[in-house]
Amino acid sequence: MLECTRAALDKKAYDLVALDTAEFTSIADYFVICSGRSDTQVQAIADAVAAHMESFGIRPLAIEGYERGQWALLDFGDVVIHVFYVPVRGFYDLERLWARVPRVELPEPFQTQARSLKTGTEHA
Repeated sequence: MLECTRAALDKKAYDLVALDTAEFTSIADYFVICSGRSDTQVQAIADAVAAHMESFGIRPLAIEGYERGQWALLDFGDVVIHVFYVPVRGFYDLERLWARVPRVELPEPFQTQARSLKTGTEHA
């Protein structure tokens, strides 16, 4: 899950949230939800996550929604990555749907980077 997070943040994904879904569904142990500011950025984030995981010999079991750039889902089995274009994320509101699921406390520097990108500030 952390490697997926690293790749998404490297492409400036923002408002990144990781949910521990293991106790709540058999779909995946973790959902990672993040946003891109354009359809191109959504695709770039999805591409970066897929390429980074492939460098470890891990390929997604499925990729959905990528072509339009409004939402991309990458299913790695235990981890499902949702990359949303901002207005689309608000429409689906996965955080509300999974409100009972605990959020994963990301280690540093992931936590600071996710927070700084959410507020629009960069960190060195």
